[in-house]
Amino acid sequence: MTWDWKIGGVLLGAVFFAAVLLVKPIGVSTQFVILDGIVADLVAPDFISQGNDGYTSTNAYMAKSGGAYARNAANPLNYSFVFVLAMAGGAFLSALLKGGIGRDERRLPAVWTSNFGDTPWKRYAVAFLGGFVVLYGARLAGGCTSGHMMSGMMQTSLSGYIFAAGAFLTAIPTALLMYREG
Repeated sequence: MTWDWKIGGVLLGAVFFAAVLLVKPIGVSTQFVILDGIVADLVAPDFISQGNDGYTSTNAYMAKSGGAYARNAANPLNYSFVFVLAMAGGAFLSALLKGGIGRDERRLPAVWTSNFGDTPWKRYAVAFLGGFVVLYGARLAGGCTSGHMMSGMMQTSLSGYIFAAGAFLTAIPTALLMYREG
């Protein structure tokens, strides 16, 4: 089953619109910080503590914003964290429905094969590295592409448009350099 990118774009826009209208703007990179806090608190139980003033942490980053990150790590069953888990579950379900898991692991896009060969491990490594760089940049910027660009533009935020311009001004030359063949 192949989805037309225009249908996917309209559906993505509808999801973002519904989220902004019904709950709150979507942003997911902070939830990786929350996951780190959950794991850290499992390893070192005094990492997050609750007092009369609310939640705090021995880590300054987790304690910032009035302990909001520490509170979310201590109580992860909230909208944002469940949303991120549902995104991963939805991606897995989509791959299953498309028949892409366990069927033909060596099936790679033609543009990848013509530029880098028929090696899935190299594609996985590049995807992991790219994801790491994007997540690191998202934390430096105080938010991710879904928060700054998608939700920001939907709310007509000037910073959302500036972020989108910067993202495309970086992504297009990078893609042209990486995928010279095909």
